[in-house]
Amino acid sequence: MNVQHCGSSILISAAGKLDRGAGDVLHRALDHVTMNERDLLIDLHAVATMDVDGLLHLLDLHRRAERTGLRVLVTGWQPQPQQCMATVAGIPGPRAATGERYALAGFRRLLEEKARRTWEHSDFDDRWLPPV
Repeated sequence: MNVQHCGSSILISAAGKLDRGAGDVLHRALDHVTMNERDLLIDLHAVATMDVDGLLHLLDLHRRAERTGLRVLVTGWQPQPQQCMATVAGIPGPRAATGERYALAGFRRLLEEKARRTWEHSDFDDRWLPPV
């Protein structure tokens, strides 16, 4: 995870897995936001996989950024993270164009609600999350 402040924008470049481990970095990404910064760009081109924890962390970052007045753009959705979102949202079939749907606030609220339910019903004794 790489966070850069570039003029009026913040760029977060993620790579590898977006999972439980990404939470601390994503939470701190907005620690040094100034009044001069207007945009948050989250680049997921190098994120090959995402699980429910990663999705919840991403949704939390997005919500917190909007509360501080930042416009948020998430770009570079790869197939598995899109499929994870589609599975969580209950959208059947592969390649459900969830990357484009993510930009809609209503879709993000639906995702968050369903992802939280999935997370709450997970069996953490076995360190297992449902496959998505």
